[in-house]
Amino acid sequence: MSSARHRHDERSTFPQAVTGAWSHAFERPTERLVGPQQPEQQRVARSRQRANHDEPRPLLTAPPYTRAPAMTDRAIIHVDMDAFYASVEQRDDPALRGRPVIVGGRHRGVVLAASYEVRPYGVRSAMPMAQALRLAPRDVVVVRPRFAAYVAASERLHEIFAAVTDLIEPLSLDEAFLDVTGSRALFGEPDAIARSLRQRIRDELHLPASAGVARVKFVAKIGSDLAKPDGLRVVLPGDERCFLAPLSVARLWGVGPRTHERLRAIGLETIDDVSRRDPVALERDLGPLGAHLHRLAHGLDPRPVTPDREAKSIGAEDTFGEDLATREDLLPHLHAQALRVARRLRRSGRVARGVVLKLKTGDFESRTRRTTFRAATDDGQVLYDAVAEMLAREHEDGRLGPMRLTGVSAVLLEAPTVQPGLFDAGARRAAKLNGALDAIANRFGVGALRPADVLDTDRETPREEVRRRER
Repeated sequence: MSSARHRHDERSTFPQAVTGAWSHAFERPTERLVGPQQPEQQRVARSRQRANHDEPRPLLTAPPYTRAPAMTDRAIIHVDMDAFYASVEQRDDPALRGRPVIVGGRHRGVVLAASYEVRPYGVRSAMPMAQALRLAPRDVVVVRPRFAAYVAASERLHEIFAAVTDLIEPLSLDEAFLDVTGSRALFGEPDAIARSLRQRIRDELHLPASAGVARVKFVAKIGSDLAKPDGLRVVLPGDERCFLAPLSVARLWGVGPRTHERLRAIGLETIDDVSRRDPVALERDLGPLGAHLHRLAHGLDPRPVTPDREAKSIGAEDTFGEDLATREDLLPHLHAQALRVARRLRRSGRVARGVVLKLKTGDFESRTRRTTFRAATDDGQVLYDAVAEMLAREHEDGRLGPMRLTGVSAVLLEAPTVQPGLFDAGARRAAKLNGALDAIANRFGVGALRPADVLDTDRETPREEVRRRER
């Protein structure tokens, strides 16, 4: 992206220049939080945009604000990698750059990632592969997933995050919230930190990332969504409702297709409409969800960024390009996931007293199985042995059919209290081995040394160019 495009993206949402404005924004008097009524021409334009099903850009003015709680000292960044799996493939294979790329199975399964070159054709992540291939251009390239490559990039990404804050809440391999409130003295204002993070990701990982900056998680997440691809959106304190007002109610957390239809049925199309509706009436129409949506519409979201070490569970899961039908096919993926979870446990200084196996069948039925340990652990092999035993029971019960997803989650987390005992030779060996493996991964990358069965989860498979007949 050119620097001119980048500057335009940053300026287009805000009535003042962003650079250096964050510190002044925190100091603004309460009266500055009150904005003017929307001019009539903006209401007309918004109505036309609704009719054309075109979500408008955030307006520069908004209705009078309801004063937010005293959260003006918070600074949260949401970083989301752009078409992560597809971007990794384009980075690693120059022949794919600038071409429409889909990461997933050849005919069955779902799209795991779609490059921005193929998205104008309507191809999206989680879309059935057969549908995606009907929509995609004839020269689309289908690439089978290489999960180890994505995990390696994710591990490096989180190391970059950790350089500016230890308050990191991972949402997936390629997405996280960062609370940089306490980082301002060392690294500058939040918008400067976000720019620095994106630049490091570009320089060190050679991958594009989008970021949103705000004082609440909900607004920061929408900011990064609207910044895509490869952009930055900063919402200054006090401008939350202005920023949210013209957006579709579908962007409110908790609004799925059914709730969206209910909101439209009562005349609520935009977040502005929700913010203006009487909260008592909203709660009468929608129950407790109504009060939740009304708070979000006013930019109120007091939830903190919750790091791994404070999380209730630490997990890893993968959706396969094609359904896997046998226990032998699933076990290597579960092993790789258990090792990833164990690394995150050790990095966060936690141990687990339980583990959960997650399975999702080809027809989207979800199942979970759980077991507990006598002694808490951060050893990936212990986690793997437990989930492998639960998978074996599924197989013995005749319930193991084609699976589109597996996951492993460590639960019942706690701080380690007792080091392996003097005579606990097995535990001492495991701790020493895990420490050595972590050191190798830190120096040479996650994929530098892995068990032989896990290598099969990232087998190099030639990409498939899909050339379809004329329709």
